[in-house]
Amino acid sequence: MKMNEMSQTIDDLRTATAAISDVADWLAAQFGETDDKQADELSVAAPQAPSKPSLTLEQVRAILAEKSRAGHSVEIRALLQEYGASRLSQIDPANYEALLRDAEVLDNAT
Repeated sequence: MKMNEMSQTIDDLRTATAAISDVADWLAAQFGETDDKQADELSVAAPQAPSKPSLTLEQVRAILAEKSRAGHSVEIRALLQEYGASRLSQIDPANYEALLRDAEVLDNAT
């Protein structure tokens, strides 16, 4: 009896899948989407590389605070000045990654 129920469930799933596909095709046709299923399949099959998350002010502040506690306060201030700021909050967020790359070498310098 259980195999018969499982077989029926599988058939129901296949029917539902076909119905969903039909609805998706109809919606695509209604809203002018081209019927380029290969392109759609490729975009689903090959997931895009996840974008690198942006650094936040808090993340950069935490890293630089750690460097400062390790005895690099003067160097951190000099780095901020190289980026045209006297405080971290004045740094353009687009420069956070470069600033951290520059700060990484501080541990190696001592």
